[in-house]
Amino acid sequence: MAGIYLHIPFCKQACHYCDFHFSTNTKLRKDVVEAISKEIKIQEDYLLGDTIETIYFGGGTPSLLLKDELKYLLDTISSNYEVSTTAEITLEANPDDLTKDKLDQLSSLGVNRLSIGVQSFDDSHLTFLNRAHTSTEALSCIENARNVGINNISIDLIYAIPSDDHSIWEKDLKQALALKPDHISSYCLTIENKTAFGNWLKQGKIAPISDEYAAQQFEILTEVLDRNGYEQYEVSNFCLPQQYSKHNSNYWKQEKYLGVGPSAHSYNGINRQYNISNNKRYVEEIGKGITPFTLDELDREDHINEYLLTTLRTKWGVNLNKLKKKHNDDLLERHREYIDDLIEQELAVLDKENLTLTNKGKLFADKIASDLFLV
Repeated sequence: MAGIYLHIPFCKQACHYCDFHFSTNTKLRKDVVEAISKEIKIQEDYLLGDTIETIYFGGGTPSLLLKDELKYLLDTISSNYEVSTTAEITLEANPDDLTKDKLDQLSSLGVNRLSIGVQSFDDSHLTFLNRAHTSTEALSCIENARNVGINNISIDLIYAIPSDDHSIWEKDLKQALALKPDHISSYCLTIENKTAFGNWLKQGKIAPISDEYAAQQFEILTEVLDRNGYEQYEVSNFCLPQQYSKHNSNYWKQEKYLGVGPSAHSYNGINRQYNISNNKRYVEEIGKGITPFTLDELDREDHINEYLLTTLRTKWGVNLNKLKKKHNDDLLERHREYIDDLIEQELAVLDKENLTLTNKGKLFADKIASDLFLV
């Protein structure tokens, strides 16, 4: 099983919290699309001939692309790779882009899953985040998507947005549940340095996000979604029964994927590649027949640590037998005392051959993983 990720590095406007690679200047859009198509061809051997089971348009804002541009990229993939007839084809989109006409176009192209950047259903919070859409647009686009036959819908929500209490967050969750999306991804608001929020924090215009406040909202999130039938299968991802994101699950299970476009990452089980995060230079290098990436050859330590970091965030946890068989690493032998302590504190559970984190433990998933790393 393998996937292809396409990074579309353009947005209408910059959200105050976002530090992903994007540009609000779309002058190079056609050139970037053409370059991505060329890179798809250049990289055709990277996945070692595996069938493509997932295609994911991320960004940036892929819903800014025209129908012909999306079709061009999908046709390039199908012409150069064996694509499963049941492939999951996901497109990230902002609600304000998803007009009825746009949704008809996406459906006709074979897009069968939408990841919609709702973030909040509260207009004051949307303004604070500098989102381009309104709560009304968020509600209507989901209904319209279902009307054209795109029923596999994921929505993104952000928690820990500064507020006097938890009432807006609770209303956001209530509204989300009323829509019954198949999947919900929810992320804590993080203030990154090279963002508007980062600058405001340095200037004292906003306060840091309280860890306690964020933890309280995370607990509300997990309790409410669990009570309403959503399974938390990764720290930030929840779904109705069996409605996992196949593409993102492949990341966490360390399946192969090719990332094309500026700033995209790739992994084929042997190494990782990191494309340059510069649209102009990306286009220029691809024009010369060269993919401008940094190659990271993975050694035994890298493989073990990446496996721990990704799997501990999921409901499947760390398979101790797989770790021992594939990488000759006995995690229990290395960290028996630490793991016993995690279990005693009700942060983790050891069930036969799997080490998994409890809801309490998921609050510290990355810290626990780093403590278990092979150094």
